[in-house]
Amino acid sequence: MYGPDEFSRDISVSRETLAQLKEFVHLLLHWQKTLNLIGSTTVVDIWRRHILDSAQIFRFLNPPGCLVDLGSGAGFPGIVLAIMGYPAVKLIESNGKKCAFLRNASHSLEINVEVIQCRIEDYQPTKRAAYITSRALASLEKLLIYSGPLISRQGKCLFLKGANVIPELTKAKKNWNMNVQKHISMSNPRGIVLEIAELTSIDEIHKSN
Repeated sequence: MYGPDEFSRDISVSRETLAQLKEFVHLLLHWQKTLNLIGSTTVVDIWRRHILDSAQIFRFLNPPGCLVDLGSGAGFPGIVLAIMGYPAVKLIESNGKKCAFLRNASHSLEINVEVIQCRIEDYQPTKRAAYITSRALASLEKLLIYSGPLISRQGKCLFLKGANVIPELTKAKKNWNMNVQKHISMSNPRGIVLEIAELTSIDEIHKSN
């Protein structure tokens, strides 16, 4: 069984951070009894399927700069990254009950996150993000449509994707220019962490020419 000991072997964190992650798992499982935050079949493997899966993104972050987590749901990866020390995390979630959980967790854990209840397409930031993250939310094409208006020129998108990432990339490249790096997931050898920089829609390029 993959648990906190195995996690701390794979990801180097302080004792305090590991204790906070344990408390987050405790809170999530408590809320899971009345609110379907994660898939019921993944509960027994929560440390690998959710905590490790989210935490692996931290190595690609180089703060400072705002991180916007799209469709945060149960707080993956946004809450985990905040617990690990990323200083400016905004969680975008449209579901009111999930927002209540996210606010409760951030208050209980005393971490610096901002929970924003709205549809992603309605979110209008005052400043563009240095990083945009998302996990199990939508197709890559849809994620890029969401991200285009939100990401800074030097910003990066970090998306956790599954085995179907190649056809999604092929389709997305018809409408977007981007610098893509694919990293094998630490939590699932069939999964990929997509690191996307220099995102520009082809329509924008045509307009500028």
